[in-house]
Amino acid sequence: MIIRKIQKDVEKSLTQYPVVGILGPRQVGKTTLAKAIKSARPQNTVYLDLELPSDMNKLQDPEIYLGPLADSLVVIDEIQRLTSLFPLLRALVDQKRVAGRFLILGSTSPDLLRQASETLAGRIIYHELSPLILEETGYDRMQQLWLRGGYPDSYLAATDEASFAWREAFIKTYLEMDIPQLGIRTPAVQLRRFWTMLAHYHGQLWNASQIAGSLGISAPTVQRYLDILEDTFIVRRLPPCHANLKKRLIKSARVYIRDTGLLHTLLRNRTREDLFSHPSLGSAWEGFVIEQIIGLIPDDRQTCFYRTNAGAEIDLLLTHHPAGPIAIEIKYSMSPKVTKGFWNGYEDLKCRKGFIVYPGEECYPIGKDVFALPVKDLRMIVAA
Repeated sequence: MIIRKIQKDVEKSLTQYPVVGILGPRQVGKTTLAKAIKSARPQNTVYLDLELPSDMNKLQDPEIYLGPLADSLVVIDEIQRLTSLFPLLRALVDQKRVAGRFLILGSTSPDLLRQASETLAGRIIYHELSPLILEETGYDRMQQLWLRGGYPDSYLAATDEASFAWREAFIKTYLEMDIPQLGIRTPAVQLRRFWTMLAHYHGQLWNASQIAGSLGISAPTVQRYLDILEDTFIVRRLPPCHANLKKRLIKSARVYIRDTGLLHTLLRNRTREDLFSHPSLGSAWEGFVIEQIIGLIPDDRQTCFYRTNAGAEIDLLLTHHPAGPIAIEIKYSMSPKVTKGFWNGYEDLKCRKGFIVYPGEECYPIGKDVFALPVKDLRMIVAA
C-alpha cells in the first residue's frame, strides 16, 4: 500500500480535535486511508459506510446508536449522504468533548462544508486527500503518474490501456451516478461536453462567455458547471495575483483539470506517444507540476498566478512570506529559457526567490536568486 502524505496529519488531528474530516473526490483512497488509521490505533473503532444499507439502517435513530460510543472512534464514510447527522455530532461532542470521537469522510456536496461550518465550528478540522503525488509514488515513476494520473486504481493498473478504461468508467460513473446522488440536477451529456471543452482550455484564462457560446448555453449555466466540478475536486481555479501595483492586472482565474489522468482521458491521450504528440503537452505538464507543488506546501501558503496586460507573467506564486513571494515558472524542456515576461513580473513583485521547474536532473542558477529546478527537487520550494 502507498503511504499517503496526510496520514500523519490526520492522526495528529485525531489527538487534538473531536471531529476530523477527510474530503476528496471519489475513488481517491479516503476509505483505504481511514482503515489504515483505524488499524494503527489501539482505541476501539467503529466503521460505518453509508453506501451500505445495513450501516445506514443502524442510523435510523442515530442518537441511540452513536450515544453509547463515546469512548470509541467512529468512522463515518460518505457523510454527504446523511448531512442531517451534523447537529447530532455537535451535541454528542458537547456532551463529552474529547479528541478523536469522529472521523468523517466525504466526497463533498454543495452543502457539506456549509452544514459543517454551521454546526461544528470549533470542533472540526478538515484535511483534503488529493490523488497521488510524486512524493508518495517516488520520482522514478513520474512518467507513469503524469500519464495515468493519481487515482490509485488508475495509477496501479496493469497496463496503460487498463488504466485508460478505468478512467473512462470513472468519468461515466461520476456524471451518471455521483453527481445526481449529490442532489445536483444537470444533464450528464451536457456536463461531459463542458468537461471535455474545459480539458481543451486547460491552463488558460477562464472565459465563461466564450465557452458558453461554443456550447450554445448561457454563461450562468457554464459558471454553475464549473462550480460543480470545483466543488467535487475535479477542477482547480488558480486565482490571479492582486498585488497593490500601478499596473493593469488580469482578473480572470486560470482553470486546470486537477488530475492529469482525467485530463488525458478527455483529450484521448491513451499512451505516452499520444501525449507527446498532442498540442496540450506543455499545459498538461504545467498543471501536473502545479498539483505536485500544492500537494507539498503547507495549507497556510497561498497560491496564485501573475499576469499583466503589458505581458509580465509568472505561472505560480507562493505569497505567504512577508519578505516577498516565490516565483515559479514551469517549462517542459531540458534547457528551459526564461522569458522577459517572467523577469518583468519578478521585478514588479520584488520576489525573493524564483524557480524554473523542468524535467531534467540538475539544479543550477540562471539569474540572481533564480534557479532551474528538477521536479525531483521540488522540496527545495517548500524549504525556501
